[in-house]
Amino acid sequence: MDGIRGFWRALSTEGRWLLSTVAVQTLGRGLTLPFTIIYLHEVRGFDLALSGTLMGIIAVVGLVVTGPGGSLIDRYGARRILIAGLAAMIAGCSLLAFATVPAVAAVGLVLIGINFGVSWPGLNALIASVVTGDLRQQYFGVNFALVNLGIGIGGIIGGFYVNVNAPETFTLIFLVDAATCLIPMGLLLGPLRHVRTQAVPTDDAPPTGGYREIIRRPAVIWVSLLTFIAMFVGYGQMEAGFPAFARQVSEVSTRTVGFAFAVNTLVIVLFQFAVLRWISGRRRTRVMCIMALVWATSWLVLGSTGLLPDTIAAAIGVIAFMGIFAFGETLLQPTVPAIYNDLASDHNRGRYNAINSAAFQGGAIVGPIAAGVLLGNGLYAVFIAVMVVCCLGIGVMAVALERRIPASANGITEPQPATE
Repeated sequence: MDGIRGFWRALSTEGRWLLSTVAVQTLGRGLTLPFTIIYLHEVRGFDLALSGTLMGIIAVVGLVVTGPGGSLIDRYGARRILIAGLAAMIAGCSLLAFATVPAVAAVGLVLIGINFGVSWPGLNALIASVVTGDLRQQYFGVNFALVNLGIGIGGIIGGFYVNVNAPETFTLIFLVDAATCLIPMGLLLGPLRHVRTQAVPTDDAPPTGGYREIIRRPAVIWVSLLTFIAMFVGYGQMEAGFPAFARQVSEVSTRTVGFAFAVNTLVIVLFQFAVLRWISGRRRTRVMCIMALVWATSWLVLGSTGLLPDTIAAAIGVIAFMGIFAFGETLLQPTVPAIYNDLASDHNRGRYNAINSAAFQGGAIVGPIAAGVLLGNGLYAVFIAVMVVCCLGIGVMAVALERRIPASANGITEPQPATE
């Protein structure tokens, strides 16, 4: 591929439609994601503990819905399930915009959680249906960069706009979040209405088992365990462990923490495509081994900032942590979804992506709990040690996965037999 132009030319029309609006779609989520708990606590006046519990509804509902959602995707197609999820998201954001009592907020967050539960496996199944081969891995990486760009821009706009003393500013951002869902819904009802993710039933179609049969595959077990640990030490710490350590141990300002998140987005947007060119044709398991070392290094950098608290060096270290961590993300995000979808077939793609989503969400749920226990008890060095050991464990799991995964799912093209 000769850069972005070559990638774009290689995409099908459906792939171009799907990718062209990603940043705009996620801008709405970026507007609300960093400020929802502030809205619940400081604007609506809910107790902080209650606000935190309400925030947890999204992840819990998403995890519960993911399994049935994957089966529904395989039966009815990703397009229909995604439309239903987007309708739930629109209703949830609209309710949350005007929620003055916890019960209404809870219903809104349940609806948002339903969308989260079906959107990951649904979107990945849709992508896998319109993009094949090595292009699929590149697509997942570019899509990830655009998602971060949209969320990052949304977060910046929201930070300048919202005001806790003006509840209407929060009402507006939630309504904008709801409105941005109309863009993917329009695509699914219009240009992408003919995309089919479920297999066409035939008399000689191979029988496909349920989740039990899928998770018995050694490759699925290892890649799911790897995904869970990666989310535990990665995204599970971004909203809990990292900011808590940076504030309590490194003693940096909230502005520094905010700038670190901005650097994270910038590194992903700037380097994702270059990384995609470098990893193309390489074993995905080897790429994950490198990612594990990069993340281990990032956590050691963050840990070192605790030795020089409340200094410029600590601030630089906190920002460097997020930059290094972001580089590791550019290695992880294109590879794992591609592995799941290359292991799957059209008969069970929804369920494979649902397993991926469940492993992701499980790690993201357990991560903050572990961070709270360790940091809450002053075990700062233990916290960093656990993160580093888990990162190195990812590398070990990648090696184990390589022995159990087909070459095609590991990003290696099988050599073609010579023709006479």
